[in-house]
Amino acid sequence: MNTVSRAHPPDAERPQRLEVAGLSKTFGSTRALSDVRLRVAHGELHGLVGQNGCGKSTLVKILTGVHSPDPGASVTVDGLRLDLPIRPLRQRAAGVSVVHQNLGLVDDLTVWENVRLGHYRAGRLSRRMDRREEQRAAQQVLAGLGHPLDAGRKAGSLSAQDRAVVAIARAVQDHPPGSGLIIFDESTRALGRSARTRFFEMVRSLVAEGTSVLLISHQLEEIVEVTDRVTVLRDGTVIEGGLPTREVDETSLTRMMLGRHLVTQGPRASHAQNRPAASVRGLSVGAVNGLDLAVRRGEIVGLTGLVGSGFVKVAEALAGARTARAGTLSLRGHDLALDRGRGSSGQFVRAGVAFVPERRLEAGLAGELSVAENLTLPRVGRRGGPLRIGAAWQAEETAAMITKLDIRPPDPHAPVHTLSGGNQQKVLLAKWLADAPELLVLNEPTQAVDVGARHDIMEAVRAAARDGCAVVIASIDPTDLAVLCDRVLVFRDGQVTRELTGDLEQDTVVRAVFDDDARPQGKEQAD
Repeated sequence: MNTVSRAHPPDAERPQRLEVAGLSKTFGSTRALSDVRLRVAHGELHGLVGQNGCGKSTLVKILTGVHSPDPGASVTVDGLRLDLPIRPLRQRAAGVSVVHQNLGLVDDLTVWENVRLGHYRAGRLSRRMDRREEQRAAQQVLAGLGHPLDAGRKAGSLSAQDRAVVAIARAVQDHPPGSGLIIFDESTRALGRSARTRFFEMVRSLVAEGTSVLLISHQLEEIVEVTDRVTVLRDGTVIEGGLPTREVDETSLTRMMLGRHLVTQGPRASHAQNRPAASVRGLSVGAVNGLDLAVRRGEIVGLTGLVGSGFVKVAEALAGARTARAGTLSLRGHDLALDRGRGSSGQFVRAGVAFVPERRLEAGLAGELSVAENLTLPRVGRRGGPLRIGAAWQAEETAAMITKLDIRPPDPHAPVHTLSGGNQQKVLLAKWLADAPELLVLNEPTQAVDVGARHDIMEAVRAAARDGCAVVIASIDPTDLAVLCDRVLVFRDGQVTRELTGDLEQDTVVRAVFDDDARPQGKEQAD
């Protein structure tokens, strides 16, 4: 990530834009936040970090009126104490706005409609929206950011960088220059490197004018590089509050977040065997035509490329989650036709194929069911069907997997939708690892999880390979690919343009993905 110039950390005596004191929140018997204190100064870019489930999202929801805190809390903005729970109109009047991780844009609406959404003004007499005035207002905000866009263009056609501009414009439009507090909640997650750099240049210009920013991110690198101070949450408690980021690095932040040292993942030890586990012949899906691929037992193969290059569809087809035009998967001496309908996914599971999709709640888990029910669901039919829910084998299996992947809270009865994203991902992975699959296919396995959950997930994947499972990982994350994979296939326009092997480095993967001179099926040995 390119360095963005950073202002000097604000003086502790400067006026505070946001002051939170004595803030606690309890859900049933679970203490999500305990006596949280947070101060964000005028013109400060303040980071907030912590592993999944530490209370970051709960804090944001309290500051935006979604949740009510326990009695005894106070929230003050620009010296004015707000009534709790905070009402949306009061939040807006106080100058507090939020940009969420998906940026909150509606693809089918235009740029100006997205900017003004929720801010439309009706004419005094007609009580109708003045479209010209609304477009003018949106264009004025965008121009003020230094990024005028075509206000009539659909948001779904915008680049990642321009989408970020629209989201920021919507957040700042109620703030006079130099005022207000913007909370960015994992807002850079979908941005590439160049878009992320430009994003922080815009944010820095707002901060330089006096606007305050609370940045919540799992990317510790960007926290260290761009923020003035950082607050660390662990298990709902502030471990460090307002620590100048010039005094920390990623390692020390990780230690504060987890309360322990992570064991450094040393040189990757390959567990690939000579015995083949799975082979694909003639796979045609999306832009990909006639792909042949063999994966050995214990081997971890990465698939990557630019968005739309075809690598994700290949992974989905291998797992039976997407219907291909043609192709056959050979596994355990059996052939599975990849051009059959999605209704055949059960056949893939029975053959020993497990799939961890990118959208875990929508496509991989039943949010209303408990941890135990989700973990054991694939095996219920073999162990007596739904009437066997609550059987002793389920309790034993669930307890073992909760321990193995350090799922938190370690409550088998907790509904999965109440868990943090990282722990939901662990449940999804455990659900399939308990089956000891022959082929494990994962799509973006560490997306939007904290550093601790990322470590646990990587270790679980490594352990599966060590036990002989063949693994295929589709990812745009060069760290995942370099740390985990024995080889990486790089796709461009539906073709494999590189095959990377040896001791992989992140930069090697990135260069291969963005190399415009790449030609089909070039094989490279990393240094």
